[in-house]
Amino acid sequence: MPSESPVNPLPPVVLALAGVLAAIEIIFALAETGLIGGREGIGWRIAAFERYGFVPGIWDLVVQRGETGLGYVQRFVTYAFIQPDIIGALFGGAMVLALGKFVGEVFHWGAVLLVFFASIILGAVAFGILAPGNPLLIGVFPAVYGLIGAFTYLTWLRLGSLGENQLMAFRLIGFLMGLQLVFGLLFGSSWQWIADLAGFAVGLGLSPLIAPGGWQAFVRRMRAR
Repeated sequence: MPSESPVNPLPPVVLALAGVLAAIEIIFALAETGLIGGREGIGWRIAAFERYGFVPGIWDLVVQRGETGLGYVQRFVTYAFIQPDIIGALFGGAMVLALGKFVGEVFHWGAVLLVFFASIILGAVAFGILAPGNPLLIGVFPAVYGLIGAFTYLTWLRLGSLGENQLMAFRLIGFLMGLQLVFGLLFGSSWQWIADLAGFAVGLGLSPLIAPGGWQAFVRRMRAR
């Protein structure tokens, strides 16, 4: 009888998301080395920033002027699949795999996708409303922070079941926000944190509703009040 692996396999939906991120980054990496795309390939990443990145001006066009063309609306999602560089892609992909594994082992695959894409979309909305000027938003980190929100909720439940201090569940988000503050002070501030924090709030807010048994438990709490 074959022995069971001590390490649970990654949920397929997490592998699929990470695979899409990796495939896009491989294309950019090959283009930047000249292996594909010729001379024009070197500028593919910058061109993708301009075509698929998100800026607050897009929010103004969609909401205030009613522009609903695909070229505008798609940017609320596509920006997350364009990474600033290979280092950002490796770090973001690794966090999607690590956090996605933890969350995906508890949540239904559809719930994982909901957290991932809702965090991306609402992260862009918050960025569009709150970021001053017209800075560029790219990268998967609003989705990563959404998964951190779900991870925080699951950790909060686990600590509660053990009778431990549930506020300890917020250590990871506290550490990451503190790290962003330090980097902002050292290298100049970036408004990326707006989308990241919004993504975290989305993941944390959705989790009580979409976790296994979550909706029923939510309804019971509402009725009890």
